[in-house]
Amino acid sequence: MSEGRSHILDSGYIITNDTLASDVIGRRVEVNGEYATVRFSGIVPPVAGCWLGVEWDNPERGKHDGSHEGTVYFKCRHPTGGSFVRPNKVNFGIDFLTAVKNRYVLEDGPEEDGKEQIVIIGSKPVETIGFDSVIKQQSQLSKLQDISLRNCAVSCAGEKGGIAKACPNIRKVDLSKNLLSSWDEVIHIADQLRHLEVLNLSENKLQCPSGSASLTGTFSALKVLVLNRTGITWAEVLQCASACPVLEELYLGSNNIIISQRPTDVLQTVKLLDLSSNHLIDESQLFLIAYLPRLEQLILSDIGISSIHFPDAGIGCKTSMFPNLQYLVVNDNQISQWSFINELDKLQSLHALSCIRNPLTEGDKAAQTTRQLIIAKIGQLRTLNKCEILPEERRGAELDYRKAFGNEWKKAGGHQDPDRNRPDEEFLAAHPRYQLLCLTLKIKCPNQLDQKVLEKQLPDSMTIQKVKGLLSRLLKVPVSDLLLAYESPKVSCPAKYKVKLTSPHYDIKFLCKTSLILNGRPYILSSRVTCCLGEST
Repeated sequence: MSEGRSHILDSGYIITNDTLASDVIGRRVEVNGEYATVRFSGIVPPVAGCWLGVEWDNPERGKHDGSHEGTVYFKCRHPTGGSFVRPNKVNFGIDFLTAVKNRYVLEDGPEEDGKEQIVIIGSKPVETIGFDSVIKQQSQLSKLQDISLRNCAVSCAGEKGGIAKACPNIRKVDLSKNLLSSWDEVIHIADQLRHLEVLNLSENKLQCPSGSASLTGTFSALKVLVLNRTGITWAEVLQCASACPVLEELYLGSNNIIISQRPTDVLQTVKLLDLSSNHLIDESQLFLIAYLPRLEQLILSDIGISSIHFPDAGIGCKTSMFPNLQYLVVNDNQISQWSFINELDKLQSLHALSCIRNPLTEGDKAAQTTRQLIIAKIGQLRTLNKCEILPEERRGAELDYRKAFGNEWKKAGGHQDPDRNRPDEEFLAAHPRYQLLCLTLKIKCPNQLDQKVLEKQLPDSMTIQKVKGLLSRLLKVPVSDLLLAYESPKVSCPAKYKVKLTSPHYDIKFLCKTSLILNGRPYILSSRVTCCLGEST
Protein backbone atom coordinates (compact mmCIF):
# COMPACT_ATOMS: atom_id res chain seq x y z
CA MET A 1 0.00 0.00 0.00
CA SER A 2 1.46 3.35 -1.05
CA GLU A 3 2.26 6.06 1.48
CA GLY A 4 -0.45 8.70 1.99
CA ARG A 5 -3.09 6.79 0.01
CA SER A 6 -6.30 5.13 1.14
CA HIS A 7 -7.53 1.66 0.26
CA ILE A 8 -11.14 0.49 0.07
CA LEU A 9 -11.67 -3.06 1.32
CA ASP A 10 -14.21 -5.41 -0.29
CA SER A 11 -16.51 -4.90 2.67
CA GLY A 12 -16.56 -1.13 2.22
CA TYR A 13 -14.19 -0.16 5.03
CA ILE A 14 -11.68 2.58 4.18
CA ILE A 15 -8.15 2.38 5.54
CA THR A 16 -5.12 4.63 5.31
CA ASN A 17 -1.48 3.85 5.75
CA ASP A 18 -1.70 4.50 9.51
CA THR A 19 -5.23 3.59 10.59
CA LEU A 20 -7.88 0.97 10.09
CA ALA A 21 -11.51 1.06 11.15
CA SER A 22 -11.55 -0.14 14.77
CA ASP A 23 -14.55 -2.43 14.31
CA VAL A 24 -12.57 -4.88 12.21
CA ILE A 25 -11.47 -6.57 15.45
CA GLY A 26 -13.23 -9.91 15.58
CA ARG A 27 -14.03 -9.88 11.89
CA ARG A 28 -13.59 -13.05 9.87
CA VAL A 29 -11.21 -12.71 6.92
CA GLU A 30 -9.71 -14.76 4.11
CA VAL A 31 -6.10 -14.49 2.99
CA ASN A 32 -4.90 -16.50 0.02
CA GLY A 33 -7.49 -19.20 0.64
CA GLU A 34 -6.85 -19.47 4.41
CA TYR A 35 -9.41 -18.32 7.01
CA ALA A 36 -8.64 -16.28 10.10
CA THR A 37 -10.07 -13.92 12.71
CA VAL A 38 -8.74 -10.37 13.17
CA ARG A 39 -7.38 -9.94 16.71
CA PHE A 40 -5.36 -6.71 16.33
CA SER A 41 -5.23 -3.58 14.19
CA GLY A 42 -2.49 -0.95 14.42
CA ILE A 43 1.21 -0.15 14.23
CA VAL A 44 3.85 -2.80 14.83
CA PRO A 45 7.27 -1.08 15.18
CA PRO A 46 9.77 -0.79 13.73
CA VAL A 47 8.00 -1.31 10.39
CA ALA A 48 5.81 1.65 9.42
CA GLY A 49 2.19 1.38 8.38
CA CYS A 50 -0.92 -0.43 9.60
CA TRP A 51 -0.93 -4.13 10.31
CA LEU A 52 -3.63 -6.64 11.07
CA GLY A 53 -2.92 -9.33 13.63
CA VAL A 54 -4.85 -12.47 12.69
CA GLU A 55 -5.42 -15.83 14.37
CA TRP A 56 -5.57 -18.56 11.75
CA ASP A 57 -8.14 -21.36 11.78
CA ASN A 58 -5.25 -23.60 10.78
CA PRO A 59 -2.55 -22.97 13.42
CA GLU A 60 0.12 -24.43 11.15
CA ARG A 61 -0.35 -21.40 8.90
CA GLY A 62 0.92 -18.95 11.54
CA LYS A 63 4.35 -18.00 12.86
CA HIS A 64 3.85 -16.83 16.46
CA ASP A 65 1.35 -16.46 19.32
CA GLY A 66 0.58 -12.76 18.75
CA SER A 67 3.86 -11.43 20.17
CA HIS A 68 6.60 -9.53 18.37
CA GLU A 69 10.00 -8.64 19.85
CA GLY A 70 8.77 -9.09 23.41
CA THR A 71 5.51 -7.15 23.00
CA VAL A 72 2.16 -8.99 23.17
CA TYR A 73 -0.18 -7.50 20.56
CA PHE A 74 -2.86 -10.21 20.75
CA LYS A 75 -3.27 -13.76 22.07
CA CYS A 76 -3.76 -17.06 20.25
CA ARG A 77 -4.93 -20.44 21.46
CA HIS A 78 -2.00 -22.06 19.66
CA PRO A 79 1.67 -20.95 19.94
CA THR A 80 1.97 -20.73 16.14
CA GLY A 81 -1.57 -19.57 15.38
CA GLY A 82 -0.86 -15.90 14.69
CA SER A 83 0.50 -13.66 11.95
CA PHE A 84 0.70 -9.98 11.01
CA VAL A 85 -0.58 -9.13 7.53
CA ARG A 86 -1.11 -5.94 5.59
CA PRO A 87 -4.78 -4.89 5.23
CA ASN A 88 -4.62 -4.80 1.45
CA LYS A 89 -3.85 -8.54 1.45
CA VAL A 90 -7.04 -9.35 3.35
CA ASN A 91 -10.51 -10.19 1.98
CA PHE A 92 -13.20 -8.94 4.35
CA GLY A 93 -16.00 -10.41 2.25
CA ILE A 94 -19.19 -9.20 0.60
CA ASP A 95 -22.81 -8.81 1.63
CA PHE A 96 -25.46 -11.53 1.24
CA LEU A 97 -27.37 -9.99 -1.67
CA THR A 98 -24.21 -9.31 -3.68
CA ALA A 99 -23.23 -12.95 -3.27
CA VAL A 100 -26.69 -14.07 -4.42
CA LYS A 101 -26.50 -11.88 -7.51
CA ASN A 102 -22.99 -13.05 -8.31
CA ARG A 103 -24.10 -16.66 -8.27
CA TYR A 104 -27.67 -16.63 -9.50
CA VAL A 105 -28.24 -13.61 -11.77
CA LEU A 106 -27.55 -14.30 -15.43
CA GLU A 107 -25.71 -11.41 -17.03
CA ASP A 108 -27.18 -9.94 -20.21
CA GLY A 109 -25.14 -9.73 -23.37
CA PRO A 110 -23.46 -6.43 -24.24
CA GLU A 111 -25.97 -5.76 -27.02
CA GLU A 112 -28.80 -5.61 -24.48
CA ASP A 113 -27.02 -3.43 -21.94
CA GLY A 114 -27.36 -0.30 -24.02
CA LYS A 115 -30.98 -0.74 -25.10
CA GLU A 116 -33.23 2.25 -24.56
CA GLN A 117 -36.86 1.85 -23.61
CA ILE A 118 -39.71 4.29 -22.96
CA VAL A 119 -41.91 3.44 -19.95
CA ILE A 120 -44.75 5.39 -18.35
CA ILE A 121 -44.32 6.24 -14.67
CA GLY A 122 -47.43 8.08 -13.48
CA SER A 123 -48.37 10.22 -16.49
CA LYS A 124 -44.87 10.93 -17.68
CA PRO A 125 -42.83 8.95 -20.20
CA VAL A 126 -39.37 8.04 -18.93
CA GLU A 127 -36.46 6.91 -21.08
CA THR A 128 -34.57 3.99 -19.51
CA ILE A 129 -31.42 2.13 -20.38
CA GLY A 130 -31.14 -1.57 -19.51
CA PHE A 131 -34.63 -1.66 -17.99
CA ASP A 132 -35.26 -5.16 -19.34
CA SER A 133 -32.13 -6.38 -17.54
CA VAL A 134 -33.35 -5.02 -14.19
CA ILE A 135 -36.76 -6.69 -14.55
CA LYS A 136 -35.08 -9.95 -15.56
CA GLN A 137 -32.79 -9.89 -12.51
CA GLN A 138 -35.67 -9.16 -10.13
CA SER A 139 -37.69 -11.97 -11.63
CA GLN A 140 -34.82 -14.42 -11.26
CA LEU A 141 -34.16 -13.56 -7.60
CA SER A 142 -37.80 -13.55 -6.53
CA LYS A 143 -38.20 -17.15 -7.71
CA LEU A 144 -35.27 -18.46 -5.66
CA GLN A 145 -36.22 -20.91 -2.89
CA ASP A 146 -33.13 -23.06 -2.41
CA ILE A 147 -29.71 -21.35 -2.61
CA SER A 148 -26.13 -22.32 -1.85
CA LEU A 149 -23.60 -19.61 -1.05
CA ARG A 150 -20.96 -21.94 0.35
CA ASN A 151 -17.48 -20.40 0.28
CA CYS A 152 -18.72 -17.14 -1.27
CA ALA A 153 -17.06 -14.82 1.31
CA VAL A 154 -20.41 -13.61 2.72
CA SER A 155 -19.66 -11.43 5.75
CA CYS A 156 -22.79 -9.35 6.35
CA ALA A 157 -26.45 -8.84 5.51
CA GLY A 158 -25.93 -5.65 3.50
CA GLU A 159 -28.43 -2.85 2.98
CA LYS A 160 -31.39 -3.03 5.34
CA GLY A 161 -34.43 -4.57 3.70
CA GLY A 162 -32.57 -5.42 0.51
CA ILE A 163 -32.78 -9.19 0.94
CA ALA A 164 -36.50 -9.18 1.74
CA LYS A 165 -37.20 -7.04 -1.31
CA ALA A 166 -35.11 -9.05 -3.77
CA CYS A 167 -35.46 -12.64 -2.47
CA PRO A 168 -38.73 -12.96 -0.54
CA ASN A 169 -39.30 -16.68 -1.20
CA ILE A 170 -36.04 -18.26 -0.01
CA ARG A 171 -36.65 -21.33 2.16
CA LYS A 172 -33.27 -23.07 2.22
CA VAL A 173 -29.84 -21.40 2.55
CA ASP A 174 -26.37 -22.89 2.67
CA LEU A 175 -24.03 -20.26 4.16
CA SER A 176 -21.30 -22.70 5.17
CA LYS A 177 -17.63 -21.69 5.08
CA ASN A 178 -18.15 -17.96 4.77
CA LEU A 179 -16.86 -14.92 6.66
CA LEU A 180 -19.77 -14.40 9.03
CA SER A 181 -18.34 -13.42 12.40
CA SER A 182 -21.39 -12.85 14.62
CA TRP A 183 -24.93 -13.99 15.21
CA ASP A 184 -25.97 -10.36 14.79
CA GLU A 185 -25.35 -10.57 11.05
CA VAL A 186 -27.12 -13.94 10.85
CA ILE A 187 -30.10 -12.35 12.58
CA HIS A 188 -30.10 -9.45 10.10
CA ILE A 189 -30.21 -11.99 7.25
CA ALA A 190 -32.79 -14.32 8.80
CA ASP A 191 -35.10 -11.46 9.78
CA GLN A 192 -35.59 -10.79 6.07
CA LEU A 193 -36.26 -14.45 5.18
CA ARG A 194 -39.57 -15.11 6.88
CA HIS A 195 -40.08 -18.48 5.15
CA LEU A 196 -36.62 -19.84 6.01
CA GLU A 197 -36.83 -23.56 6.89
CA VAL A 198 -33.26 -24.83 6.42
CA LEU A 199 -30.08 -22.93 7.40
CA ASN A 200 -26.51 -24.22 7.19
CA LEU A 201 -23.93 -22.08 9.03
CA SER A 202 -21.16 -24.67 9.27
CA GLU A 203 -17.53 -23.50 9.38
CA ASN A 204 -18.40 -19.94 10.41
CA LYS A 205 -16.98 -18.73 13.74
CA LEU A 206 -19.90 -16.85 15.27
CA GLN A 207 -19.80 -14.59 18.30
CA CYS A 208 -22.84 -14.49 20.58
CA PRO A 209 -25.56 -11.92 19.80
CA SER A 210 -24.91 -8.49 21.26
CA GLY A 211 -27.12 -7.12 24.00
CA SER A 212 -29.11 -5.06 21.52
CA ALA A 213 -29.85 -8.00 19.21
CA SER A 214 -32.79 -10.26 19.97
CA LEU A 215 -33.25 -13.79 18.72
CA THR A 216 -36.96 -13.85 19.52
CA GLY A 217 -39.01 -14.64 16.43
CA THR A 218 -35.96 -14.68 14.15
CA PHE A 219 -36.25 -18.34 13.15
CA SER A 220 -39.99 -18.87 13.54
CA ALA A 221 -40.24 -21.26 10.56
CA LEU A 222 -36.80 -22.90 10.82
CA LYS A 223 -36.88 -26.72 10.88
CA VAL A 224 -33.24 -27.62 10.13
CA LEU A 225 -30.17 -25.88 11.60
CA VAL A 226 -26.62 -27.02 10.75
CA LEU A 227 -23.81 -25.72 12.99
CA ASN A 228 -20.95 -28.14 12.34
CA ARG A 229 -17.42 -26.84 13.06
CA THR A 230 -18.58 -23.45 14.30
CA GLY A 231 -17.02 -23.59 17.78
CA ILE A 232 -20.44 -23.13 19.38
CA THR A 233 -20.85 -24.01 23.06
CA TRP A 234 -23.78 -25.85 24.63
CA ALA A 235 -24.94 -22.67 26.38
CA GLU A 236 -24.98 -20.91 23.01
CA VAL A 237 -26.86 -23.84 21.48
CA LEU A 238 -29.62 -23.46 24.05
CA GLN A 239 -29.69 -19.70 23.52
CA CYS A 240 -30.09 -20.08 19.76
CA ALA A 241 -32.62 -22.88 20.15
CA SER A 242 -34.89 -20.54 22.09
CA ALA A 243 -35.50 -18.69 18.80
CA CYS A 244 -36.44 -21.90 16.92
CA PRO A 245 -39.89 -22.96 18.17
CA VAL A 246 -40.44 -25.59 15.43
CA LEU A 247 -36.88 -26.90 15.02
CA GLU A 248 -36.79 -30.60 14.01
CA GLU A 249 -33.16 -31.29 13.05
CA LEU A 250 -30.01 -29.93 14.74
CA TYR A 251 -26.47 -30.75 13.58
CA LEU A 252 -23.63 -29.90 15.99
CA GLY A 253 -20.70 -31.96 14.70
CA SER A 254 -17.05 -31.19 15.58
CA ASN A 255 -17.53 -28.40 18.12
CA ASN A 256 -15.85 -29.83 21.26
CA ILE A 257 -19.21 -29.46 22.95
CA ILE A 258 -19.73 -30.36 26.59
CA ILE A 259 -23.41 -30.87 27.43
CA SER A 260 -23.54 -28.85 30.61
CA GLN A 261 -27.24 -28.58 31.38
CA ARG A 262 -30.53 -30.24 30.62
CA PRO A 263 -32.68 -28.48 27.99
CA THR A 264 -36.03 -27.76 29.59
CA ASP A 265 -37.91 -25.16 27.57
CA VAL A 266 -35.92 -25.59 24.33
CA LEU A 267 -35.25 -28.39 21.81
CA GLN A 268 -38.61 -29.90 22.71
CA THR A 269 -39.55 -30.32 19.02
CA VAL A 270 -36.22 -31.77 17.86
CA LYS A 271 -36.49 -35.17 16.16
CA LEU A 272 -32.87 -35.52 14.97
CA LEU A 273 -29.77 -34.50 16.93
CA ASP A 274 -26.26 -34.96 15.53
CA LEU A 275 -23.43 -34.74 18.07
CA SER A 276 -20.76 -36.45 15.95
CA SER A 277 -17.05 -35.83 16.59
CA ASN A 278 -17.57 -34.03 19.90
CA HIS A 279 -14.92 -35.94 21.80
CA LEU A 280 -15.63 -34.40 25.20
CA ILE A 281 -19.14 -35.89 25.46
CA ASP A 282 -19.46 -38.81 27.86
CA GLU A 283 -22.21 -41.14 29.07
CA SER A 284 -23.34 -38.87 31.93
CA GLN A 285 -23.78 -35.94 29.57
CA LEU A 286 -26.06 -37.99 27.32
CA PHE A 287 -28.44 -38.48 30.23
CA LEU A 288 -29.03 -34.70 30.21
CA ILE A 289 -30.71 -35.00 26.81
CA ALA A 290 -32.37 -38.36 27.54
CA TYR A 291 -35.83 -36.89 28.05
CA LEU A 292 -36.24 -34.82 24.91
CA PRO A 293 -39.84 -35.84 24.15
CA ARG A 294 -39.68 -36.07 20.35
CA LEU A 295 -36.11 -37.21 19.76
CA GLU A 296 -36.24 -40.05 17.19
CA GLN A 297 -32.70 -40.04 15.73
CA LEU A 298 -29.48 -39.58 17.68
CA ILE A 299 -26.12 -39.55 15.90
CA LEU A 300 -23.13 -40.17 18.17
CA SER A 301 -20.45 -41.14 15.67
CA ASP A 302 -16.82 -40.58 16.68
CA ILE A 303 -17.38 -39.20 20.18
CA GLY A 304 -15.16 -41.80 21.88
CA ILE A 305 -17.93 -43.50 23.83
CA SER A 306 -17.23 -47.03 25.07
CA SER A 307 -20.00 -47.80 27.55
CA ILE A 308 -23.55 -46.89 28.47
CA HIS A 309 -25.85 -47.92 31.30
CA PHE A 310 -29.45 -47.00 32.02
CA PRO A 311 -29.63 -47.05 35.84
CA ASP A 312 -33.42 -46.87 36.00
CA ALA A 313 -33.94 -50.25 34.26
CA GLY A 314 -32.96 -53.67 35.53
CA ILE A 315 -32.29 -56.82 33.51
CA GLY A 316 -35.07 -57.46 31.02
CA CYS A 317 -36.74 -54.10 31.70
CA LYS A 318 -37.17 -50.98 29.60
CA THR A 319 -35.70 -47.58 30.47
CA SER A 320 -37.72 -44.39 30.63
CA MET A 321 -34.83 -42.55 28.94
CA PHE A 322 -34.97 -41.67 25.25
CA PRO A 323 -38.64 -42.76 25.09
CA ASN A 324 -39.08 -42.15 21.35
CA LEU A 325 -35.57 -42.90 20.08
CA GLN A 326 -35.92 -45.07 16.97
CA TYR A 327 -32.55 -44.71 15.22
CA LEU A 328 -29.17 -44.63 16.95
CA VAL A 329 -25.80 -44.17 15.22
CA VAL A 330 -22.65 -45.03 17.20
CA ASN A 331 -20.14 -45.57 14.39
CA ASP A 332 -16.39 -44.99 14.86
CA ASN A 333 -16.35 -45.25 18.64
CA GLN A 334 -14.56 -47.39 21.26
CA ILE A 335 -17.33 -49.93 21.88
CA SER A 336 -15.65 -53.24 22.71
CA GLN A 337 -18.01 -54.92 25.21
CA TRP A 338 -21.31 -56.72 24.56
CA SER A 339 -22.73 -55.02 27.64
CA PHE A 340 -23.16 -51.90 25.50
CA ILE A 341 -25.42 -53.82 23.09
CA ASN A 342 -27.31 -55.42 25.99
CA GLU A 343 -28.16 -51.99 27.35
CA LEU A 344 -29.58 -50.86 23.99
CA ASP A 345 -32.27 -53.52 24.30
CA LYS A 346 -33.65 -51.42 27.18
CA LEU A 347 -34.61 -48.60 24.82
CA GLN A 348 -38.36 -48.66 24.31
CA SER A 349 -38.57 -47.64 20.64
CA LEU A 350 -35.20 -48.52 19.10
CA HIS A 351 -35.76 -50.03 15.63
CA ALA A 352 -32.57 -49.10 13.74
CA LEU A 353 -28.92 -49.18 14.79
CA SER A 354 -25.66 -48.34 13.03
CA CYS A 355 -22.59 -49.62 14.85
CA ILE A 356 -19.74 -49.99 12.37
CA ARG A 357 -16.00 -49.41 12.87
CA ASN A 358 -15.95 -50.25 16.57
CA PRO A 359 -13.57 -52.75 18.25
CA LEU A 360 -16.58 -54.97 18.95
CA THR A 361 -17.50 -55.19 15.26
CA GLU A 362 -13.99 -55.05 13.81
CA GLY A 363 -12.35 -57.80 15.83
CA ASP A 364 -11.51 -61.40 14.98
CA LYS A 365 -15.12 -62.53 14.78
CA ALA A 366 -16.71 -62.81 11.37
CA ALA A 367 -18.93 -59.89 10.46
CA GLN A 368 -21.94 -62.17 10.01
CA THR A 369 -21.50 -63.71 13.46
CA THR A 370 -21.32 -60.27 15.06
CA ARG A 371 -24.42 -59.20 13.18
CA GLN A 372 -26.34 -62.25 14.39
CA LEU A 373 -25.35 -61.62 17.99
CA ILE A 374 -26.51 -57.99 17.84
CA ILE A 375 -29.82 -59.05 16.30
CA ALA A 376 -30.36 -61.69 18.98
CA LYS A 377 -29.52 -59.27 21.79
CA ILE A 378 -31.81 -56.41 20.65
CA GLY A 379 -35.27 -57.85 20.25
CA GLN A 380 -37.12 -55.02 18.51
CA LEU A 381 -34.37 -54.13 16.02
CA ARG A 382 -35.56 -53.99 12.39
CA THR A 383 -32.52 -52.48 10.67
CA LEU A 384 -28.84 -52.98 11.45
CA ASN A 385 -26.15 -50.93 9.70
CA LYS A 386 -28.73 -49.79 7.14
CA CYS A 387 -29.61 -53.37 6.20
CA GLU A 388 -33.12 -54.66 6.92
CA ILE A 389 -33.49 -57.60 9.31
CA LEU A 390 -35.87 -60.08 7.70
CA PRO A 391 -37.95 -62.44 9.90
CA GLU A 392 -35.97 -65.44 8.66
CA GLU A 393 -32.69 -63.78 9.64
CA ARG A 394 -33.95 -62.96 13.12
CA ARG A 395 -35.25 -66.46 13.62
CA GLY A 396 -31.91 -67.94 12.61
CA ALA A 397 -29.92 -65.47 14.72
CA GLU A 398 -31.93 -66.19 17.86
CA LEU A 399 -31.78 -69.95 17.34
CA ASP A 400 -27.99 -69.86 16.84
CA TYR A 401 -27.67 -67.66 19.91
CA ARG A 402 -29.56 -70.19 22.05
CA LYS A 403 -27.42 -73.02 20.73
CA ALA A 404 -24.16 -71.12 21.27
CA PHE A 405 -24.85 -70.31 24.92
CA GLY A 406 -27.10 -73.23 25.90
CA ASN A 407 -24.43 -75.09 27.84
CA GLU A 408 -23.33 -71.92 29.57
CA TRP A 409 -26.95 -71.28 30.57
CA LYS A 410 -27.26 -74.77 32.10
CA LYS A 411 -23.95 -74.43 33.96
CA ALA A 412 -25.16 -71.12 35.37
CA GLY A 413 -28.29 -72.78 36.79
CA GLY A 414 -30.67 -72.63 33.86
CA HIS A 415 -33.18 -75.46 33.51
CA GLN A 416 -36.11 -76.30 31.23
CA ASP A 417 -38.27 -76.93 34.29
CA PRO A 418 -39.55 -73.46 35.34
CA ASP A 419 -39.46 -74.49 39.00
CA ARG A 420 -35.77 -75.34 38.74
CA ASN A 421 -34.73 -72.55 36.36
CA ARG A 422 -32.38 -70.37 38.41
CA PRO A 423 -29.56 -68.93 36.23
CA ASP A 424 -27.11 -66.80 38.21
CA GLU A 425 -26.85 -63.02 38.01
CA GLU A 426 -23.61 -63.13 36.04
CA PHE A 427 -25.25 -65.07 33.21
CA LEU A 428 -28.36 -62.87 33.23
CA ALA A 429 -26.22 -59.74 33.04
CA ALA A 430 -24.24 -61.12 30.10
CA HIS A 431 -27.31 -62.55 28.31
CA PRO A 432 -30.40 -60.65 29.50
CA ARG A 433 -32.54 -61.76 26.54
CA TYR A 434 -31.56 -65.43 26.59
CA GLN A 435 -34.50 -66.69 28.62
CA LEU A 436 -36.96 -64.58 26.64
CA LEU A 437 -36.00 -66.58 23.57
CA CYS A 438 -37.57 -69.66 25.20
CA LEU A 439 -41.37 -69.81 25.21
CA THR A 440 -43.22 -71.52 28.03
CA LEU A 441 -45.51 -74.18 26.58
CA LYS A 442 -48.38 -75.31 28.79
CA ILE A 443 -49.68 -78.78 27.98
CA LYS A 444 -52.90 -80.17 29.36
CA CYS A 445 -54.99 -83.25 28.60
CA PRO A 446 -58.74 -82.38 28.60
CA ASN A 447 -59.69 -86.08 28.65
CA GLN A 448 -57.46 -86.83 31.63
CA LEU A 449 -58.54 -84.51 34.42
CA ASP A 450 -56.11 -86.03 36.89
CA GLN A 451 -53.17 -85.21 34.60
CA LYS A 452 -51.47 -82.05 35.86
CA VAL A 453 -50.57 -79.24 33.44
CA LEU A 454 -47.03 -79.62 32.12
CA GLU A 455 -44.81 -76.58 31.44
CA LYS A 456 -41.83 -76.65 29.08
CA GLN A 457 -39.55 -73.88 27.84
CA LEU A 458 -39.02 -74.38 24.13
CA PRO A 459 -37.27 -72.42 21.39
CA ASP A 460 -39.72 -70.29 19.42
CA SER A 461 -38.44 -71.84 16.20
CA MET A 462 -39.54 -75.34 17.22
CA THR A 463 -42.01 -76.79 14.74
CA ILE A 464 -45.35 -78.37 15.62
CA GLN A 465 -43.98 -81.67 14.38
CA LYS A 466 -41.12 -81.52 16.89
CA VAL A 467 -43.53 -80.47 19.66
CA LYS A 468 -45.52 -83.63 18.94
CA GLY A 469 -42.36 -85.71 19.16
CA LEU A 470 -41.54 -84.15 22.53
CA LEU A 471 -45.06 -84.82 23.86
CA SER A 472 -44.95 -88.38 22.60
CA ARG A 473 -41.89 -89.04 24.71
CA LEU A 474 -43.19 -87.21 27.77
CA LEU A 475 -46.67 -88.74 27.76
CA LYS A 476 -45.68 -92.07 26.25
CA VAL A 477 -48.31 -91.70 23.56
CA PRO A 478 -47.74 -92.47 19.86
CA VAL A 479 -47.41 -89.37 17.66
CA SER A 480 -50.29 -90.65 15.51
CA ASP A 481 -52.60 -90.45 18.53
CA LEU A 482 -51.83 -86.80 19.29
CA LEU A 483 -54.03 -83.91 18.24
CA LEU A 484 -52.76 -80.44 19.15
CA ALA A 485 -54.85 -77.29 19.30
CA TYR A 486 -54.13 -73.70 20.29
CA GLU A 487 -56.41 -72.38 23.03
CA SER A 488 -56.60 -68.58 23.27
CA PRO A 489 -56.20 -67.32 26.84
CA LYS A 490 -57.51 -63.82 25.96
CA VAL A 491 -59.76 -62.52 28.71
CA SER A 492 -61.63 -60.34 26.21
CA CYS A 493 -62.48 -63.41 24.14
CA PRO A 494 -66.12 -64.44 24.84
CA ALA A 495 -65.09 -68.09 24.88
CA LYS A 496 -61.80 -69.93 24.72
CA TYR A 497 -61.14 -70.39 21.04
CA LYS A 498 -59.39 -73.54 19.85
CA VAL A 499 -57.41 -73.74 16.62
CA LYS A 500 -56.27 -77.11 15.34
CA LEU A 501 -52.53 -77.19 14.71
CA THR A 502 -52.51 -79.35 11.61
CA SER A 503 -49.47 -78.04 9.75
CA PRO A 504 -46.34 -79.83 11.01
CA HIS A 505 -44.11 -77.03 9.66
CA TYR A 506 -45.59 -74.14 11.68
CA ASP A 507 -43.31 -73.01 14.46
CA ILE A 508 -44.30 -71.64 17.84
CA LYS A 509 -43.17 -68.10 16.99
CA PHE A 510 -45.51 -68.14 14.00
CA LEU A 511 -48.42 -68.86 16.33
CA CYS A 512 -47.43 -66.11 18.74
CA LYS A 513 -47.57 -63.46 16.02
CA THR A 514 -50.72 -64.65 14.24
CA SER A 515 -53.98 -62.72 14.41
CA LEU A 516 -57.25 -64.60 14.72
CA ILE A 517 -60.61 -63.30 13.60
CA LEU A 518 -63.53 -64.37 15.78
CA ASN A 519 -66.99 -62.97 15.09
CA GLY A 520 -65.42 -60.11 13.16
CA ARG A 521 -63.05 -59.14 15.97
CA PRO A 522 -59.25 -59.63 15.84
CA TYR A 523 -57.43 -61.43 18.64
CA ILE A 524 -53.63 -61.51 18.88
CA LEU A 525 -52.36 -64.82 20.17
CA SER A 526 -50.56 -64.60 23.47
CA SER A 527 -46.83 -65.27 23.71
CA ARG A 528 -47.84 -67.99 26.16
CA VAL A 529 -48.90 -70.87 23.98
CA THR A 530 -51.39 -73.41 25.26
CA CYS A 531 -51.75 -76.76 23.54
CA CYS A 532 -54.46 -79.29 24.21
CA LEU A 533 -53.91 -83.02 24.01
CA GLY A 534 -56.77 -85.10 22.67
CA GLU A 535 -57.44 -88.33 20.86
CA SER A 536 -57.27 -88.28 17.08
CA THR A 537 -60.34 -89.27 15.12
